[in-house]
Amino acid sequence: MLEILPLVLLSFTAGLIDAAVGGGGLVQVPGLFAALPGYAPATLFGTNKFSSVFGTATAAWRYSRKIDIAWRLVVPAALTAFAFSFLGAMAVDAIPKAYMRPLVLALLVFMLGYTLKKKDFGAMHRPSHIGRRELLVALAIGGAIGFYDGLFGPGTGSFLIFLFIRFFGFDFLRASSAAKVVNVATNLAALAFFIPAGHVLYHFAIPMAVANIAGAVCGARLAMKGGTGLIRKLFIALVTVLIAKLAWDTFH
Repeated sequence: MLEILPLVLLSFTAGLIDAAVGGGGLVQVPGLFAALPGYAPATLFGTNKFSSVFGTATAAWRYSRKIDIAWRLVVPAALTAFAFSFLGAMAVDAIPKAYMRPLVLALLVFMLGYTLKKKDFGAMHRPSHIGRRELLVALAIGGAIGFYDGLFGPGTGSFLIFLFIRFFGFDFLRASSAAKVVNVATNLAALAFFIPAGHVLYHFAIPMAVANIAGAVCGARLAMKGGTGLIRKLFIALVTVLIAKLAWDTFH
């Protein structure tokens, strides 16, 4: 119980944050490493994915009940994200993390600068017409972000939100809801690798999953009540934290 209780509290917080704007892994993964230092990293990552997929799926379901999700774009993106996330997990040993961090850091800095410069970015929902070009872009986004999530991971939700706004004219609220659906796909792809390999601690993962669901319900409700303005502020805060963390990991 002394090990489970802190993880349950962390999982609730991670679910709440992730449901609103993504980035729950920033809370949950370090918590698992701190609370369970005796386990292999792959086992802790698998436990994290198992618990978080339930919260992400819950948030996606809550959003879909209140918000009109562009399923014609989101489903193709989710399918390619699933396939390429699995490929990314398989390629994880081929590309050193040290090469990934500077590139991701530069992309996050660009994304933050772009969002701050364009005050109306994601403020209004002006969805583009869904034609062949938009479907191809959705497939490309799903493939690229899915591969990245399987290979490295930090900032996946933030990248998805930014790209859905930039290419499809979504506001922050609808972009966040679309990102949740794609995130479910990437998490399931990761679990397709972790579960058969035995990298899930179910006696921790199941209570954490319940807490993650509860946090996701609160986070989705908060996001829908606060609307686009709140999610924009949370998005900027999350990306700033990601930049600080990756900068520390890269240069320290």
